[in-house]
Order: sequence, then C-alpha cells, then structure tokens
Amino acid sequence: MKNHLKRIAAPRTWVLNRKQNTFIVRPNAGGHPLSYGLPLGLVVRDILQLATTMSETKKLLHNKTILVDGRQRKDPRFIVGLFDVLSLPDIHKQYRITLDKKGKLCLIEITKEESIFKLGKVVGKTMISKGKTQLHFHDGKNLLVEKTAKVGDTLVLSLPDLQVKEIMPLKEGSAVFLIKGKHSGDVGTLKEIKGKQAVYTVGNASIETATDYLFIIGKDKPFMKVEKI
Repeated sequence: MKNHLKRIAAPRTWVLNRKQNTFIVRPNAGGHPLSYGLPLGLVVRDILQLATTMSETKKLLHNKTILVDGRQRKDPRFIVGLFDVLSLPDIHKQYRITLDKKGKLCLIEITKEESIFKLGKVVGKTMISKGKTQLHFHDGKNLLVEKTAKVGDTLVLSLPDLQVKEIMPLKEGSAVFLIKGKHSGDVGTLKEIKGKQAVYTVGNASIETATDYLFIIGKDKPFMKVEKI
C-alpha cells in the first residue's frame, strides 16, 4: 500500500483543502473503512492544529500521550474513525469522532466522564463453542460475549477494557444517528422498521432510509453526545 494519497482522491467524508499540496498521508489498514476513518496524524495536525508539519506531528505523538479508545497510539498513520474516543491527558481534552450534517467526519469535545464509554454497532456475529458468541463491530473490534445481541444493535462499551455495560437494541422508539446517505448526521427517533428500510422522525418530519444507515445511540434518548452542534 502506498504511504500517501492524493488529496483530490481522498474520501468525501474527509474535511480538507483539496487544492493544498498534492498528497496527504494515507492511514494504515485498520478496523474502520477508509471512508469512515482518518489518519491520526491528520487529526493532530489539521483538525486539532496541535502541529504545523507532519514532522512536528510525529514528534508530538512520540513525546506526548495521545490515547485512542484508551490506548496510546504513536503512529501518525493509525486510522481513527466513527465514534472513536481521542484523549489528550496532557491538556485535559477529550474528543469523539462523529459526522456533521454534511456527512463529514469531525470531532466534538466531550467530558472526561463521557470519554470512558464508546458505542459499538454490531455488524456481524459468529457462534463460538461453549455457548459464547463473538460479536463483530463497526470499528473492526471483536468481542466474546455471553449476553444476547443482534446485528444492528449497539453496545455501550467501557474503555479501554471493552466491558459490555448496556445493550441498546435496534427497535422502534430507539434514538438513532444516521451514518450514511443524504441525511448523515441526523439524530432522530426510530418510528418503524420495514425489512431493509426504516422510518425515523426528526421533529414533525418522517424520513425513510435504509436500515443499515441507522446507528442506535440510545433506548429512547441519546446515551451520549454524538451530534455536531
């Protein structure tokens, strides 16, 4: 894999100046797809503006503690993505990666109390021996569990140990966040599930979308802040 990516060819979910320079750092392959992940170096330099060059960014990552989902990361090409938690204990700042109303990846500042939890959408499951199930999440993480969860459900996970704190099922009445389509970034209430299609409400409006575009963020109201204000 090439180390760099042409800016003009970068995913549309990335917020960047596509006319500035020709190339941009390409993230390593990881749990997040390229369209829903950013290289950590880009986040540090361009979004948080903690450095002005990639050389400075590398030094900062090596000398300062930057945590992703509670674990220190030093590689500027490490991919960080949707609902990952970034913690910078040296400056007492915490952020969650989310989508804005234009479907662009962005950061929202969160409290230290919020930073110890993460939402994980179940995108697959595998039956393991001895009655356990391995759940596969949207961010590439896998977890052996004894509790029942279905594809489409969201689990509240503690960080960094990934203990299941709560299961939020994909069902009518749940709070939802749109992660794909022209309504990306919407927060609403799931009204109806019709197979591969679903209807959710925002205020007085009812909107139909693909069920796969929904990310459950609460049983009846958002469990945590995910919306870019």
